[in-house]
Amino acid sequence: MSIIHAVLRWALGVLVPGTGRRRRAAASRVAALPLVIPRRRTRVLPQALPATRSPYGLHGPLDGAATAMVRPYVIESEREQACQSRRRLALVLAADFGIDLDEHVIGAKAVA
Repeated sequence: MSIIHAVLRWALGVLVPGTGRRRRAAASRVAALPLVIPRRRTRVLPQALPATRSPYGLHGPLDGAATAMVRPYVIESEREQACQSRRRLALVLAADFGIDLDEHVIGAKAVA
């Protein structure tokens, strides 16, 4: 027998599952013992837990008519667009027609 065959036989002995001879011998010993059927135990069921309740729904439903459905960033965006349109109008009036509006209207600093 060569060394390759010896290493292969050793590796197969370590890595491959056995033939089951030892288990078969142990099973035959257990079969010789008298068969005892255990009595069935009655299972005690635990009491059911109460249903979980969210603390947010305890005060009743919200009135949809009383709640604003607009997000705050949408309102701020509309305000910024209105301010920009006023600034553009003031710039067009100043550049094209020579009408100069006050500083507080256009939001720009005064130029000397």
